[in-house]
Amino acid sequence: MTVISHGKNESLEKLGLKNLGNVYWNPTTAQLYEQIVRRREGVLAHLGPIVVRTGHHTGRSPNDRFFVKDDVSRDILWWGPGNLPIDESKFETLRRRLQAYIQGKDIFIQDCYAGADPQYRLPIRVITETAWHNLFARNMFRRIKDTRELVNHHPEFSIINMPHFHAYPDADGTSSEAFIIISFREKIVLIGGTAYAGEIKKSIFTIKNALLPQKNVLPMHCSANIGPDGDTALFFGLSGTGKTTLSADQNRLLIGDDEHGWSENGIFNFEGGCYAKVIRLSAENEPDIYQTTRRFGTILENVAYDEDSRRIDLDDNSLTENTRAAYPISHIASAVREGRGDHPKNVVMLTLDAFGVLPPISKLTPEQAGYQFLSGYTAKVAGTEVGISEPKATFSTCFGAPFMALPAQIYSKLLRKKIKKYGANCWLINTGWTGGPHGEGQRMSLPHTRAMVRAALSGQLNNVPYETDPIFGMHVPQACPDVPPEILNPRNTWKNKDAYDEKARDLAARFHENFKRFGTDDVPDEIKNAGPIVAKSV
Repeated sequence: MTVISHGKNESLEKLGLKNLGNVYWNPTTAQLYEQIVRRREGVLAHLGPIVVRTGHHTGRSPNDRFFVKDDVSRDILWWGPGNLPIDESKFETLRRRLQAYIQGKDIFIQDCYAGADPQYRLPIRVITETAWHNLFARNMFRRIKDTRELVNHHPEFSIINMPHFHAYPDADGTSSEAFIIISFREKIVLIGGTAYAGEIKKSIFTIKNALLPQKNVLPMHCSANIGPDGDTALFFGLSGTGKTTLSADQNRLLIGDDEHGWSENGIFNFEGGCYAKVIRLSAENEPDIYQTTRRFGTILENVAYDEDSRRIDLDDNSLTENTRAAYPISHIASAVREGRGDHPKNVVMLTLDAFGVLPPISKLTPEQAGYQFLSGYTAKVAGTEVGISEPKATFSTCFGAPFMALPAQIYSKLLRKKIKKYGANCWLINTGWTGGPHGEGQRMSLPHTRAMVRAALSGQLNNVPYETDPIFGMHVPQACPDVPPEILNPRNTWKNKDAYDEKARDLAARFHENFKRFGTDDVPDEIKNAGPIVAKSV
């Protein structure tokens, strides 16, 4: 595993990495396990997963992610609260101090790709100070199995992940001791002050979001699967809304659970693994994902376990609600190994409605799909970001605003163009609350949600009667196999109908207020007019 190639040494020196300790190039999963246990970075649990702790940061830190503002990025990126700039001088000072920190330390390196389609894949190199973060990269990105190809790998972007190195906010221009800094000119990502591994994969996703639209490829925060007839389906949604759970269907083949591109060739996965939320995971409701938590090669982040038996407890949230499993997609028996599928027949947008007023399923026109995509209404759920302890209503553009490096309209135009070109059916699924808002109503039944998704994808809802929701304007089916008809209309599930009407109009008004930020000239009239029918001031 140690360095044996002088050429490889030179590539590290170009990154300013010199006077290193042991350098482990592309270690295998078994070799990384040995290092993780030897270095006491994690413990081996019953049946083979490795359990690790991420410390203070158990979720992403959106306020700690920055882009270097230079002549490459200045006029391209979508600057704002989600895309914070950092000065070149601050970046260079922090980088030099990080380079000094690494001297004498052992490092681990994985060379891999982001993207299953060879035409659009991104060659990357992930450099970590811990073995378990290197295993995370090995699980999450697409491995290079050809040894000659691996030797000749030339990364386009490199990630340097040093969780034990901290920034000085006053001197470095960061928000805290944690930082995730992306430089498009230097083609490098620096991560420090946080051990949350999700920052590694999301930084590459953000880079793909900046680069692919220039090639007429839509990057998407979605999961994807393929049905028995070869039909592809997409599932858009923020973390915790059900992308991973609903795409892991035993009757369909999984392309991927989180990040994809839509090109003229079809759908392709950016990743080679899955990063599933596993708090209170059920063997009955989510059997495929549940089994991955009992497999060699899986990393369990902040999952509780018994120190004597080493058996895990997926119901224990004492460390965080955002417990995670990172595993290679090959752990899912029904996975599509090549990570590719045809153009989607169905596009599903998932929202976790904390108000409890949206229908559990509704069919959208292409214009309504465009409106919902730009709105990205959902609720952020506990643990996925620092400071989120209970569901919080939010509008996250493109169902992934934290990762959208370009103006939202660029992604929206690409989506509408592809939906119309390839004739995809569009649906909105509420995986949130019914019978009342969060704290009063109850969460949607997962078996019922699965039944609704199954009916939509199979065409069973093509010929049922629909009603137009009088407030939101979406088309709601009046019957669905294996689903009680009374729950299809959310108003019927509330005891106090006046309270429902008030809350629904409140949410409708929030939709309209949020949409004002896109401006009158940026969005076509047919999209602006596809929002809720009834609104009042909040």
